[in-house]
Amino acid sequence: MLGSLDLFTAFVLFAFVSSITPGPNNTMLLASGVNFGVRRTIPHAIGISVGFMVMVLAVGFGLGEVFKAVPSLYTILRYAGAAYLLYLAWKIATSGPLASDTAGSRKPLGFWGAAAFQWVNPKAWVMAVGAITTYTPAQGYVMNVIVIAAVFALVNLPSVGVWVMFGSALRNILREPRWLTLFNLVMAALLVISLYPLLFVESAFS
Repeated sequence: MLGSLDLFTAFVLFAFVSSITPGPNNTMLLASGVNFGVRRTIPHAIGISVGFMVMVLAVGFGLGEVFKAVPSLYTILRYAGAAYLLYLAWKIATSGPLASDTAGSRKPLGFWGAAAFQWVNPKAWVMAVGAITTYTPAQGYVMNVIVIAAVFALVNLPSVGVWVMFGSALRNILREPRWLTLFNLVMAALLVISLYPLLFVESAFS
């Protein structure tokens, strides 16, 4: 499977680097770690990894070809993703101070929401298409797609978990409302900036 040890090693490195570098998922996990802590953010992190694994399987088993055949479907998805990212940015920007959450009134993004978000996440699409087109040998293709998806999920979960832990470590520093407000505004701005590749970079399916 995966052709050779060299190819597998290169893929694992690709999975790690693409998973741990900044993007919409990690920005939201950092913000969630600050605002909700590690325990309440765990379903969000698991949802990302499972949702992305399903996306890789779907791309590997033909969804990418559907988008190539009907580019307008991907265009619709891109703009739906942009709208959802703006909504999430607004939710982060308007988050209240930590003290206001003593009764658990605020809710972090859950497992299903995080899993569904992968389908409108531009970075996730680039990662999934890159994994399938670059690291999946034709020989034993079906099994290779399954291995690619599973390994990516296993590498992805601890990688994104680093951002949750980092966010949780900042909780005590950001208990001052003005600093937390500034942090949330910066995170919201980064999410908006992440729209650039979604709206202005050529589609991965063109």
